[in-house]
Amino acid sequence: MRFIVTPILSCCLLVSAAFGQAATSRPAQPWSARMADSIIARCPDPLTIEEGAKKWSYSTSFAVLAIARVGEVTGDPRYAEYAKGYVGKFVDHRGVITTPTYGAEHFKLDDVAPGRLMLLLHRATGETRYRAVADTLVAQLRRQPRTADGGFWHKQIYPHQMWLDGIYMACPVMAEYGRLTGDAAWHDEAAGQILTIAAHTRDAKSGLYFHGWDESRSQHWADKQTGLSACIWGRAVGWYVMGIVETLDAMPADHPRRAEVIQLLRQLADAIAAVQDPQTKLWYQVLDQGTRPGNYLESSASAMFAFALAKGARLGYLDEKHATVARDAYAGILARFIVTDPQTGLVSLTDTCKVAGLGGKDRRDGSFAYYMSEPRIANDPKGLAPFILASLEMERSDKPLPATRPVAAEARR
Repeated sequence: MRFIVTPILSCCLLVSAAFGQAATSRPAQPWSARMADSIIARCPDPLTIEEGAKKWSYSTSFAVLAIARVGEVTGDPRYAEYAKGYVGKFVDHRGVITTPTYGAEHFKLDDVAPGRLMLLLHRATGETRYRAVADTLVAQLRRQPRTADGGFWHKQIYPHQMWLDGIYMACPVMAEYGRLTGDAAWHDEAAGQILTIAAHTRDAKSGLYFHGWDESRSQHWADKQTGLSACIWGRAVGWYVMGIVETLDAMPADHPRRAEVIQLLRQLADAIAAVQDPQTKLWYQVLDQGTRPGNYLESSASAMFAFALAKGARLGYLDEKHATVARDAYAGILARFIVTDPQTGLVSLTDTCKVAGLGGKDRRDGSFAYYMSEPRIANDPKGLAPFILASLEMERSDKPLPATRPVAAEARR
């Protein structure tokens, strides 16, 4: 099921409460498994999770990775089988990527992101074909074009550009690969990429980060003095903060730059908390302009922040106050964005920005108007995956979620 969010759909949240489970209580089946099962029921073929994306895809693989993590926690083999079925559509028994939708010569950081799923399946099964795919993807990074100070270009067709999104796509893969192989150079590279883009994109006023930076200052979206894009896009910051937390997960405790990365994470976590909407405990599409007309509360960024802050606090990178921010946000997500179909019991996530980027088309100019112009949809993998991961974090805790009432339908329009 895929649909554009409408006022009628928004009302379904209130209808669903009448059929049983209130959005803020802990369901008999954990929310992580409920969402994973709902995805599988709607999309028996994983290639249909994302509309029009029957290809090697960072976003579909992200959703499948989250589902596989539910399998790691529950021990239910259905989730791993779903993940293996997805990989089997692109990879042969030798671990050769057979789809023409992947090409190392394009140097897309997005295309490296499925390496996370390959490494998870390699750990789970011991099958060498999954390791072979990871080898291929990391080999791309050895030749990835770079800025003058070593930052990866986001893509070959976007020269001289670093985007926050690329940190999630590449750095956790490098860190996990370094842990697997014992090659410390990949930990050095991951830390270096995180810190390099921070030096270029951090907003001194808010402590948040701009979506992209153009070293050449030639792109139509780039400020001619700084090279920065114009706005602080929620999901871009979400990719970045998740990338940091997931990289630290695999980085050695004695790595010489680990303390720098953790300090950056703490500063960013404080900045994210400072722009959390005080009423709903969620975050806006353009993070630092919540009161600007047209801006809206966006589900994928909210779920990414809930996940990253919760996991960061659990692992000791962040303070307990950040765990509270995450729990409040998660309750807000359940109240505002989760819809249960009263007939089937399947759950959906609404109000996800379908896509946003910089360049390529003149319309993609990084302006506030541009970020507002992209459609909002339900059940996009870029929202579903972090919701599952945030749910898994919340399900680790015995602390009850804060009491949060569903937002009225009028407020959701």
